[in-house]
Amino acid sequence: MSESRYDSIRGSVNSNKSHCVEVAVIGAGISGLAVADQLIRAGLSVCVLEARARVGGRLLGSPLDLGASWYWPGEHRVIALTQRLAIDTFEQYRTGDALIDDMAGLQRYPGNPIDVPSYRIAGGTSALAAALTAEFPLGTLQLQQPVHEITSDLHIATREHRWQAHHVVIALPPALAVHSITLPPELPAELIDVAARTPVWMGDSVKVVAHFKEPFWRRDGLAGAAMSRRGPLAELHDMSGPGGEPAALFGFARAASMHADIEIDIREQLIRMFGTRASEPLEVLIQDWSREQWTVPPGTYVLPDYAKFGHRVYQQPALAGRLHWSSTETAPTYAGHIEGALAAAERTVASILGNRVSTT
Repeated sequence: MSESRYDSIRGSVNSNKSHCVEVAVIGAGISGLAVADQLIRAGLSVCVLEARARVGGRLLGSPLDLGASWYWPGEHRVIALTQRLAIDTFEQYRTGDALIDDMAGLQRYPGNPIDVPSYRIAGGTSALAAALTAEFPLGTLQLQQPVHEITSDLHIATREHRWQAHHVVIALPPALAVHSITLPPELPAELIDVAARTPVWMGDSVKVVAHFKEPFWRRDGLAGAAMSRRGPLAELHDMSGPGGEPAALFGFARAASMHADIEIDIREQLIRMFGTRASEPLEVLIQDWSREQWTVPPGTYVLPDYAKFGHRVYQQPALAGRLHWSSTETAPTYAGHIEGALAAAERTVASILGNRVSTT
């Protein structure tokens, strides 16, 4: 790979000129990073522009996942990526009974009918993002660079810098992109309309992780899996690492249920369901995704139409094949999963490389 290919994105960025790359990727979530990784390995010059001061997007937390946690049998793209990056995986703990918490009281269900076979990533799913970026050439990744405009000729502007690209990949939730970025006026009205109405996966979710000294529920014959009609956590699962270390339970709540004293309610629920040993967590971590500026635009979490996931308007690039949509919401299969994000990346890479061959 030519050293000069990366001169324009190596090291610090000069704000007085546009920096030319073959592909600009907007968003350093797992889909955007997978696009960049594959294109760099194919020999293209790439920059990744990320609004946050970190990579991973909805892959957050190490080793306790505050975003995406699982992948499932048959999701071959995730499996292949973990194998290539030499990242250890392990089976989700499912052994024991499940609990149902409703107004009639607490009921115990033998055999855990709640959890299904699934897998986790040792060190948390953010290990995928860290491993991918570790292989990027210096300067590829530009953090704290929220994009506010993409022009018709694919100039990309942040508050401080400008880039010129032959291809642009929008690896953000579509609703966030149309809310936060001034997009080229030539884009079809239907595309903009569908993007604005596509829900953000996890956009209405609050993920709560309770970290304990040990997975005491396992000694009681419990799987850590539970459903509750009383809340505030509607469902719970074991989030312990391999061998039960670190020990943790996690649950989901709705953004609409959040209030100033929510942690008190969560602690009371854990004690009600798992007994007094749940009264002293080492920490309780609360991640409200609806409040993430660079994930969810205001009001989007109330959008109900998940049929917009994988919509046909995302499957073909716009602007003569040069502007691409690549996020888990755009995948026709596995939308919302890490696998869906990787499937969207696979489609995007195939389109860019095919276009490059056809125009050379």
